[in-house]
Amino acid sequence: MTTVALLALLTLPACLNGGTGVTRGAFGFLGGADEATQNTSQPTAVLDSDMQDGSQSQIIESLLNRRSVLQDGAFRSVADAVLAANSRAAEAELRAATLRAEARSRNWLPTLGPQVSLTSLGAVVTSLVVDQVLFDNGGKRAERDFAAADVEVAAVALAQDTNDRVLAALDLYLTAQAATARAGVNSAAMARMERFEYVMSERVRGGINDRADLQIVQQKLNQMRADLASDQEAAQSAMSELSAMSAQPLAGVTGLSGIAAPQPAADPLSVMKAEAESIRALAGGRAARAGFLPGVTLSGTAGSEGSGAGLNVGAPNGIGFGMGADLRAIAAEEQASAARVGQAREDSNRALRALEGQLASLQRQQAQSQSLAAQAAANFDLFEQQMRAGRRPVTDVVGVFENKIRTEREAVIVQYDIARIQLKIAALRGALVDGEQI
Repeated sequence: MTTVALLALLTLPACLNGGTGVTRGAFGFLGGADEATQNTSQPTAVLDSDMQDGSQSQIIESLLNRRSVLQDGAFRSVADAVLAANSRAAEAELRAATLRAEARSRNWLPTLGPQVSLTSLGAVVTSLVVDQVLFDNGGKRAERDFAAADVEVAAVALAQDTNDRVLAALDLYLTAQAATARAGVNSAAMARMERFEYVMSERVRGGINDRADLQIVQQKLNQMRADLASDQEAAQSAMSELSAMSAQPLAGVTGLSGIAAPQPAADPLSVMKAEAESIRALAGGRAARAGFLPGVTLSGTAGSEGSGAGLNVGAPNGIGFGMGADLRAIAAEEQASAARVGQAREDSNRALRALEGQLASLQRQQAQSQSLAAQAAANFDLFEQQMRAGRRPVTDVVGVFENKIRTEREAVIVQYDIARIQLKIAALRGALVDGEQI
């Protein structure tokens, strides 16, 4: 009885007096509902590099130090609007992982609980059981490390989710702006094409041209009208979808804004997540390995049938014929987790090189497309002058005019394609959102 009383004196103050931050109550050290309610009801920072064991998470610190490449202007306005309306499902996952880590940070404390049994004589026996782990081959420590790494995995997942949301919104915005720019080219040229149709219809009425020539001009005019309507519909559809994921109207936002270069030392988010998952897998492997090794626990009971205390030695998972294979499987999983980090880094490097190649190609095409559009405009001016001098038929001029419009439509959207590739590179590096906004 003395031993059990000593155990109670040693364990109950630490568990119930609140000295370690544990919830007050009969079983507060188990992580009661009162504490969970308190933690979720108070607004706290989503990302926090301070871990439950007092250490600093380098992964979360790196996320907090990220700076957005979006400069003030249209892109920043779109990003702020969609972030304000973000449901942030990944944030709930992070908070759940943080609470799990908080619970695991106290797994070194004794466990205390009632035990009720029914004897063969029909009597009910009640007792209070106290268990304290003395030696477990690092199993409890591994559980705490696993929970901490789980928080890091959830933090990177939240950063990925936030950057992906901003990228999706900006992609819709660029789609709308590119469609509007194409529509602007057709709208500006519509009056000229309608003038050609009128001239051709008068020439047909006067017997200078036959009706087939008029039909060719009308077909080109109808195609321009169809392209104009299609571009306007595409712009409206993209902006409607963007408005559905925004907290405020974005109808007045137009144009492009500056995009800075991402920090060269910033690791891609996919690599950071693979590293966090590898750390978590290693901790899980240590915890699993400890389950196959013998440990020592101190237990005591006090109840209606008496009291007692003693040391227990045993392996939580027992020792079976498959233990060797289980241990080898744990080691293989640790090696696989390290290999996945290397694979993630290779995949991200390939994706970055591919995007950089596309960006260089588009930048070259931008100058080339502008040059082609200028040449097409010069050709049209020359053909129109020759038509007025009676040296060119209207159908030839209309064909040159159609080529001018096509080259202008291609030239005007290259800048939006360049911005889209730059944003994809920034999203891959997790640089579309400031660390404080994640």
